[in-house]
Amino acid sequence: MGFHLSPASSSRKWLGFVTAVWVQSISGNNYTFSNYSDALKSLMALTQLQLNNLSVAKDVGKAFGLLSGLASDRLSTPMMLLIGSIEGLVGYGVQWLVVSRKIQPLPYWQMCIFLCMGGNSTTWMNTAVLVTCIRNFRTNRGPVSGILKGYVGLSTAIFTDLCTALFADDPAIFLLMLAIIPLLVCLSAILFLREVPSSSTAAGEKEETKFFNLFNIVAVVLAVYLLTFDVTGSHGRILSQAFAVVLLFLLACPLSIPLYFMLQDFNRSGSKPSSDIEGLITETLLSQNSQPEMAAPASEEKVEPVVEIKRPRPSIGEDHTIIEAISTTDFWILFASFLCGVGTGLAVMNNMGQMGLALGYVDVSIFVSLTSIWGFFGRILSGSVSEYFIGKAGTPRPFWNAASQILMAVGYVVMAMALPGSLYIGSVVVGICYGVRLAVTVPIASELFGLKYYGLIYNILILNLPLGSFLFSGLLAGLLYDAHATRTAGGGTTCIGPHCYRLVFVVMALSCIIGFGLDVLLAIRTKNVYSKIRASKRSKKPAAPSNS
Repeated sequence: MGFHLSPASSSRKWLGFVTAVWVQSISGNNYTFSNYSDALKSLMALTQLQLNNLSVAKDVGKAFGLLSGLASDRLSTPMMLLIGSIEGLVGYGVQWLVVSRKIQPLPYWQMCIFLCMGGNSTTWMNTAVLVTCIRNFRTNRGPVSGILKGYVGLSTAIFTDLCTALFADDPAIFLLMLAIIPLLVCLSAILFLREVPSSSTAAGEKEETKFFNLFNIVAVVLAVYLLTFDVTGSHGRILSQAFAVVLLFLLACPLSIPLYFMLQDFNRSGSKPSSDIEGLITETLLSQNSQPEMAAPASEEKVEPVVEIKRPRPSIGEDHTIIEAISTTDFWILFASFLCGVGTGLAVMNNMGQMGLALGYVDVSIFVSLTSIWGFFGRILSGSVSEYFIGKAGTPRPFWNAASQILMAVGYVVMAMALPGSLYIGSVVVGICYGVRLAVTVPIASELFGLKYYGLIYNILILNLPLGSFLFSGLLAGLLYDAHATRTAGGGTTCIGPHCYRLVFVVMALSCIIGFGLDVLLAIRTKNVYSKIRASKRSKKPAAPSNS
């Protein structure tokens, strides 16, 4: 019999995960606004408040992520990826036409719509990838979240450094890349990313962990490579082109894992039919619902009126419907603490261009890349570290969010002091803490409220992105900047000096302290949940079936 790539085979599952990593490595375009915001500001003669509201419009696209959350249980993964990539093509394509002056600048409200479309496009990609991969690797949610969110963090640096290496920081070319590259990458994921059975044995979980460690190693090498390019200053054309080639090679390296499984499948194809393996996995998946169905024939023999039994309210750690989840105190504690972390982080990312210019830096792309790269380290390490300490000591995952909040507050204080190099330090600290916040919250939501309606619950949580952007970037940063700014000849505003953002940083530091208290409270309230998860990990036998 000939070799074929079975839909349920390990090679197919890992190939899908590799394409998911590629999608995430190009879906962080929401964090790249600083790279072309100054071009929009000068071209459209905007005040800082108007520019910040454009960035809010971009983040409002995340609010419409509720649509992708609702669609995640109704549409296939390929369809969701296709919707997201086409929407991004239109949203960023129109911005490219404006910045490249192919067309006249559009009215302000129309630009808001197209920025919103660009922001919303990533919610379809992220929801499709996260929901599918967390269901495919249910017992390794921390590493999965850390790796995927880590590559989202790196995506800003990948786009920025590629554009710098090949096109000398041209904002028009940068927008063209944001429009076209995600479409091409999503086409590869459409072919291979599918929901497949999760590992059902302790040996399988251990093997998954081993390969996730390889993903982590490749990702760290990639991050260090990008960081080296950023800190070594300007480069010649030949060296820049060589950098781009090596970067693409590092992005392709994870393909070695599915190739390894394909080789194993090929060697086994002549001696062991793959259908036996698939049958075993299918039986494991169905076993979760098999017991209630087996009782059906006995109840049919007794012709009695069916009494509808009201489903008891689920405990934290069990599957929740949307209404049940938002009716819990824990959900709103998580929601509010998430707002304090990601809202302030987004304000820094959206205003990084103006923050750098206010402190006298001509080229601010280095700060954008630093935030991205160190955000990657925060994401990828927090996923694996939090998973390790759950198994080791049952440490509640919200504890790591609390640690990131207090460190982020320190970072804002450093930036408010405006000492030499403080923006470099602040970029690194904010990047790390923002990355931890995003990567850790993803598995927390699935562990507290289950996987059944995870897609929609996740997208309700990330409503904090547009809300935080509006509160901290659109209102706080925009109004306080314009209050200190002077009018330019074209009708815009500009502000030079550390006073431009000092009060903004102080308010954001206080917000992070509030978030710290909320995360500590959530860690205390969910301690029993993580103790049960730890006990489950320790008591699992090699052949035991996997639960969600």
